[in-house]
Amino acid sequence: MELMVLLNALVTRLLFVLHSLIGVWRVTAVKKEPKYWLLALLNLLLCLETGLTLKFKQGRGYKWFSPAIFLYLICIVPSLWLLEIHHGTQYCGNEPGAVQVNVSNQDFNQSRESSHGSEGTDHHIIQTAKVFVNQLSTICESVWTLALHQTFLLLLVVGRWLLPIGVEITRDQLSQLLLMFVGTAADILEFASETLDIEDVRKNYVLINAILAVWTWSMLQFPLDLAVQHIGCKPSTSARRIPSLLLCRYSAELWNIGVSLFIQDGPFFIVRSILMGHFRIFNQMLVFFTAKNILVVTLQLYRLAVITLDFRASVLQKSRKGEVCCCPCEPYEARAHATGHQENEMKEFVAVPPKEESQAPSEGH
Repeated sequence: MELMVLLNALVTRLLFVLHSLIGVWRVTAVKKEPKYWLLALLNLLLCLETGLTLKFKQGRGYKWFSPAIFLYLICIVPSLWLLEIHHGTQYCGNEPGAVQVNVSNQDFNQSRESSHGSEGTDHHIIQTAKVFVNQLSTICESVWTLALHQTFLLLLVVGRWLLPIGVEITRDQLSQLLLMFVGTAADILEFASETLDIEDVRKNYVLINAILAVWTWSMLQFPLDLAVQHIGCKPSTSARRIPSLLLCRYSAELWNIGVSLFIQDGPFFIVRSILMGHFRIFNQMLVFFTAKNILVVTLQLYRLAVITLDFRASVLQKSRKGEVCCCPCEPYEARAHATGHQENEMKEFVAVPPKEESQAPSEGH
């Protein structure tokens, strides 16, 4: 089992490094300046994280946060920024299928004939690889950029699946997280491709940077696992206050709502509203996804109201029975030694009448 953990940890990080190197290669090819190969040095951070994880965690993950995913974002996001800002006007006249046919037939046969007289197969393999790379370079820039976006989001989901999980997260929680990531990745890809492909947006450098900034901000949710893990409550005085109790009981749900409102659907709605309201940019897909963002934000606010009312009702019910409301993740001994000051704080929160406040403790005794 430990061998599989080690293998998964190394293979996943190797995939991250290879994909980021492909992104750097595309930037160098598009910009035609070798200095952009310096972006490949960012992968040293991922190599350092790999060594530290293998040494101190035996290859397993951390609680609530994945450093490997975060460092992968640092390695690949600058390349995608440069490709989107450059966005050359190369005409996409060849379909990807046609390029594959040329590679597999005409050029491959030429490379085979040129290396037919060689003693070994090494020269043949090298020549074939060169032909394949040259053909890939002829694909238009917009297709390359979209392909990097797609493979980037897919690799985030697959990589999170392959990375060894820590002891704090179960396989059931991991499956929930992966399903959430699939839907999130689809929304983020739609946001980037749909807004950046608008011709009026491409003419505005400020808009491109603003959209890419919101896109980058939305990617920060992938290294975090708080949407499926509950925060444990420690038996301290500050941990038993009303906001802390609410966070303790509904930590995963509240984090999910916060991500939607402040990291994904909320910022996406603001950007699309600015495009339509200020810049007068309208198309069918932009209007549809704006309406979708409004619906999601409204439903998340409704969910937040339901959670708050449910929590208030439970506190009210326990207060009337003379019980002390504690977080369900606290040990039983901590609940038994709750102080009278905490009871009064609960009753003040639910606005229980004074007579009932005075009778509740006596009935409990």
